[in-house]
Amino acid sequence: MIEKLKGGLIVSCQALDSEPLHGSEFMAAMALAAKIGGAVGIRANGYSDIKRIKEKVDLPIIGILKKHYPGYDAFITTTKADAQLVADAGADIIAIDATDRSRAEDLQELIDFIKDNLNKKVMADVSTLEEGIRAETMGCDFVGTTLAGYTVKTQHLKNGPAFELLENLVKAVNVPIIAEGRIETPEDARKALELGAFFVVVGGAITRPQEITKRFVKGMNS
Repeated sequence: MIEKLKGGLIVSCQALDSEPLHGSEFMAAMALAAKIGGAVGIRANGYSDIKRIKEKVDLPIIGILKKHYPGYDAFITTTKADAQLVADAGADIIAIDATDRSRAEDLQELIDFIKDNLNKKVMADVSTLEEGIRAETMGCDFVGTTLAGYTVKTQHLKNGPAFELLENLVKAVNVPIIAEGRIETPEDARKALELGAFFVVVGGAITRPQEITKRFVKGMNS
């Protein structure tokens, strides 16, 4: 499975409760459209979406469960119960917040549970080089630039893809490095591969029509 992902595009099919396309049927249709367009995998959030996509699309799924726990900052698959739901839904790879933000359960215990009990590969969503290096030492199978720009200490990276972090991770970490986060054009995706990304994950630039529309309107009015 992993070799089939190399050099390819994974499309993140997610919609928040407040968005027009929220719902597992919409996300399954989006995932099918992504497959028809040439995607090699899907990233999806929550039991219902993952399960429905798995039923409709025969592509590997990177599964997550976004859930806010009071008093903690990390919210992407941060507990063993969350990981269990993602696995039960049919995800092939489970992505987790592997930043140094406060979390409801111990990170090492979570990684060990996913690998040993659920028998799933683990993708670490990180925001810094140090977090990526730590994720590898803790047993993660992939490291992604997903959260660069989304943590307090990386606010300076919120404008555009985190190419510098990607480059540094490729040099310092031996597991496959995944480019994810604010990749908005085919040129961005190609550059990520050229910098050493194992595969590229693109979300809003493909699957959030309201955001795509805003970019067009902004460009036309500038």
